[in-house]
Amino acid sequence: MAFSFKLIEKDNINCIIPLIQKLTNNKNSDAILKERFAEMVTQNYECAGVYDGDVLIGVSGMWFQTRHYAGKSMEIDHVYIEAEYQGKGLGKQFFKWLYAYAESKGCNTSELNTYVQNYPSHKFYYNEGFEIYGYHFYKTL
Repeated sequence: MAFSFKLIEKDNINCIIPLIQKLTNNKNSDAILKERFAEMVTQNYECAGVYDGDVLIGVSGMWFQTRHYAGKSMEIDHVYIEAEYQGKGLGKQFFKWLYAYAESKGCNTSELNTYVQNYPSHKFYYNEGFEIYGYHFYKTL
């Protein structure tokens, strides 16, 4: 299999919606996601894809910002790889690519959030060297 990792162009961002729907169990409609991604790409957001040949099989969003406690940072967001490709080292390769990309943009740290009940992701992120620094709180206004 010929896997590759590359940025998804802003004008093609909606190609990630089917994978995001799987990640979130169809929490939001395609229309809402199209609206939100259209706004996100105008901010400090980028998205990378994992491809098996020409087929998009994985994604990760990336937010770039400078944080008072961490310096220039990449926040990894909504990571998803199709189930049949999981457990084969592809996530590790993808993260290696993400780190290199972040470093090329001057980042010296990376952070992310993961759902409390997503135990397999916790193990993966620990193995990647991430540490728990706090809790992510959320409130609907």
